[in-house]
Amino acid sequence: MKTRHDLAIYLLAIGQTFAWASIYYVFPALLLRWEQDLGWSKADLTAAITMAILVSALVSPVAGRIIDRGHGPILVGVAALIGGLGLVLLSFVNQQWQFYAVWVLMGISIAGCLYEPCFALVTRSRGVDAKQAIILITLAAGFASTISYPLAHILAEELGWRGATRVFAAIIILVVAPTLWLGVRKLEEGQSTRQNKAYENKSTKAFMHKPEFWFLAIGFACLAIAHSATLHHLLLILDERRLSAEMAILVASFLGPMQVLGRLAMMASERYFSNFTVAVAAFGLMGLSIAMLLFSASSSTIISGFVILFGGAFGTVSILRPLLAREILGEGNFGAKSGALAVLYLTGLALAPFLGSLLWNLGGYDLMLLALMCFLLLGFILFWQANRLAIAK
Repeated sequence: MKTRHDLAIYLLAIGQTFAWASIYYVFPALLLRWEQDLGWSKADLTAAITMAILVSALVSPVAGRIIDRGHGPILVGVAALIGGLGLVLLSFVNQQWQFYAVWVLMGISIAGCLYEPCFALVTRSRGVDAKQAIILITLAAGFASTISYPLAHILAEELGWRGATRVFAAIIILVVAPTLWLGVRKLEEGQSTRQNKAYENKSTKAFMHKPEFWFLAIGFACLAIAHSATLHHLLLILDERRLSAEMAILVASFLGPMQVLGRLAMMASERYFSNFTVAVAAFGLMGLSIAMLLFSASSSTIISGFVILFGGAFGTVSILRPLLAREILGEGNFGAKSGALAVLYLTGLALAPFLGSLLWNLGGYDLMLLALMCFLLLGFILFWQANRLAIAK
């Protein structure tokens, strides 16, 4: 049993790594090439990834219900194939409406085969033992951008961006889809039919009437807004603080490895700290890192502290969200719960860059960063309240 489950987690780790590299990171990796070749503005192009994430938010509850009905292998396999088909179509686009249509399709793929459904499946299958499995998967997938950026550059230089997207499509179809399908199939071999039927017979929407669901959903959405707005505006913030372009790029490039470091630290300290304690630390350290960016961004020492705290703290969030959802909301109909929570979280991720721009127009980046600290404070209060209500029951 353990060997089979371990193999399932290894397969999911491999599949998620190449799924993120080929489905998600291919967008920023090829963005400049699209701008140069297609002649569209950055705003026109980046609107597509916002659409994709919003679509994934809308589709996530459907994906969750499919998981609860025991069709996880089909879900992740088909969703990955949709992503591969989307990249094939992307290689032929010449008009903006075609580009947007492709990324709507990619949004469906994101909802069905990246972290949200994967972690819902792992948590549903392993219960209290899900943490180690999720950490292992995120440690591997944390290097997806390290694969995607150089591979996209090499392929685009040799084959053009259209040829590069076809290679990424082949990776999804030939590697990602079968690997994820097999990984989830092996993962769910341990599920009992009785358990699946019990989950199906419960009301799939009853949990949405509980205040702790909304406290948890909005709390994590606040965290998503703070992360996404900071990340997407980071180079502009550092430029405004008069950091050199080289230093700014170096700062941004270290955020990914710091996320992996944060996950390793979480793994090493799991005997001593509960998931709740780690979540409290994540909110606090992200707030502190943004304060460092606000008040002392011209200091290389402070900037280094920002990178370590911001990247490390957010690195734990992808692990904590499914674990805390199970602890606070229970494991019944977990796929539906995970999908519903993802709606607000992904919406926050998608809208945050635009919200950041609005705040910048009103009062510059100082106002934006102050507002993000307030979002984190609100998110922490709501999360604390959700946990308090769960303990009281």
